[in-house]
Amino acid sequence: MQIIIVGCGKVGHTLTEQLSAEGHNVVVVDLNPQLIREVTDDLDVMGVVGNGASVNVLKEAGIDKTDLIIAVTESDELNLLCCIIGKRASGGCLTIARVRDPLYNKEIGFIKEQMGISMVINPELTTAMEIARLLRFPSAIKIDTFAKGRAELLTIKLRSSFGLGGRTVQQIVGDLHSKILICAVERGNDVFIPNGSFVLQDGDSVSIMATPQEAASFFRKIGLGTRRVNSTLIVGGGTIAVYLARQLLEMGIDVHIIEVSPERCRELCEELPQATILHGNGSDQQMLLEAGLETTESFVAITNMDEENLLLALYAKQHSKAKLVAKVNRITFYDVIESLDLGSVIYPKYLTADYIIQYVRATQNSIGSNVETLYNILDSRAEALEFYVRKESEITAHSLAELDLKSNLLIGCINRRGKVIFPRGQDRIQVGDSVIVVTTNKGFHDIRDILR
Repeated sequence: MQIIIVGCGKVGHTLTEQLSAEGHNVVVVDLNPQLIREVTDDLDVMGVVGNGASVNVLKEAGIDKTDLIIAVTESDELNLLCCIIGKRASGGCLTIARVRDPLYNKEIGFIKEQMGISMVINPELTTAMEIARLLRFPSAIKIDTFAKGRAELLTIKLRSSFGLGGRTVQQIVGDLHSKILICAVERGNDVFIPNGSFVLQDGDSVSIMATPQEAASFFRKIGLGTRRVNSTLIVGGGTIAVYLARQLLEMGIDVHIIEVSPERCRELCEELPQATILHGNGSDQQMLLEAGLETTESFVAITNMDEENLLLALYAKQHSKAKLVAKVNRITFYDVIESLDLGSVIYPKYLTADYIIQYVRATQNSIGSNVETLYNILDSRAEALEFYVRKESEITAHSLAELDLKSNLLIGCINRRGKVIFPRGQDRIQVGDSVIVVTTNKGFHDIRDILR
């Protein structure tokens, strides 16, 4: 694809690096010539110095031949304007805008439908959602969502204490009376799409599809410690903290936030009346202990300083048994950070880039077809794709049992007008359904590709 990226900050640079590595032709645009030099020196891409909302600048970047424009500058309004002008100047290219202001978050539907923006990404909200998922299932390795959050694909590592090793998939689902689907299994260097007779082994990485409620029920039955936390202590009262606190409060979780700015504390008290707002320095050890560090079930460090977040998580690790989450924006010593064993380290720029790249991959596969979402799972050795069924075909003409499906493929679930269905052989796919398919096959472009 021919892609223009406006904005060469952390997210823009990460996107440029990953998209160019995947073979896309990328042109970067930014007002700062130094940033353009850094990106073009590091990567095999073209750069244009200028305002991405200028038609002439976009023409210089090749907007007339562009398939997709991604605007990730520091200004929400500029990002939206870049996308609107770029779409008009190109004759209808796809557009992605980063929009961070919580005010606009309530208007995303209007922005997409009336302004023609293909995708709107909010990094702070995305980060908060990721943290909330981790606090709800703290033992899960990874959680991907489908069907607008109504279905989840969770990956766990099987331990002997679960009692699942040596049992077939059919036995596990039947004995536990769980409405879940075991979609993929990673064992050593092999990845399997299991059928009912597949035997699980301790040590397998198992991907399970279920509704959030059924996933929680299944994990309780196998004794996995994924009970959501009941309390959390958040250090840092920025936008992420507000988004996160709202989600946690809705889940009935007790929320304490430590914020150093008295003015911001007053704002937080107005925005989050159900949360406990504490004015103080989150790096003060006595403050942390008085705020309940030793008894809280989760600790989230999301200040604007990476080093402070990491040190706070290390301190919390020594003084509590809490689930730990630390936000890192800039530090690139990934191996060192991972060796600290801090629990979950969240990289907002990578989360944002991943969501955008997932969209790009799905779009690349779905030019003229119907792929809605695409996730790489189990170290990218399997894919989970969400198709939207727009018209009648041989797929809708027969029951699933009658379809001649390719091997190493499983239909995970069907989202039908907001109802999640885990299909059996007699079920049929209908027009208007969203269908999630898990497979080790690559290169699917259309729902009909699931057939031999």
